[in-house]
Amino acid sequence: MRWKTDIDAGVQLCLHCRKLHPLERKRCDRCGSPLFQRKPHALAKTFSLALAATLLLIPANLLPMMIVHSLVGDDAGTIMDGVIYFLEHGEAWIGVVIFVASVFVPFFKLTVLFYLLWIVRFHRHAKARLGLKLYRLIHFIGKWSMLDIFVVALMVGLVQFKNLATIVTGPAAIAFMLAVVTTIFATEAFDPRLMFDHENQRSSDG
Repeated sequence: MRWKTDIDAGVQLCLHCRKLHPLERKRCDRCGSPLFQRKPHALAKTFSLALAATLLLIPANLLPMMIVHSLVGDDAGTIMDGVIYFLEHGEAWIGVVIFVASVFVPFFKLTVLFYLLWIVRFHRHAKARLGLKLYRLIHFIGKWSMLDIFVVALMVGLVQFKNLATIVTGPAAIAFMLAVVTTIFATEAFDPRLMFDHENQRSSDG
């Protein structure tokens, strides 16, 4: 299927205020933002950031998320340790929330990003509409990606307030936070319009 794009029409859209401009304009005459028909180096930036986020998720899931110092000794647990703990103690809904927010969602977002890159790289125009829906979905859920960090921070405050023990965040918290932020940047770097472009319209790096 062939769509008529802004490149066919010879115009460019300001991504900030959504005003159309002719190609010769370098800046938006409404908000002053730089104008590009496509985000510069969108594919290279998205791939690099998505790859970095994937690598960061490895220590985020293997290293301790929380370390508990108490009278009986120290105890450290990963994200999955926390999920299993809540499932075994009858708090399944908490375990499910942590699993979805901290394991499923990050890997789902990265899988979608690599899928979108595949659509653009191999010109799978038939998948463009599905890709656009998936892009909108991961862009929407990005704001909830730090839920696990908020849960850890809340537990740290509650337990220390009750003087039950001392809880500190483990190295996985830093890796997870960096992975989440990097994934958000990768999502913002991607230009979904590339999925609808024809091969002869694309620049060398998107």
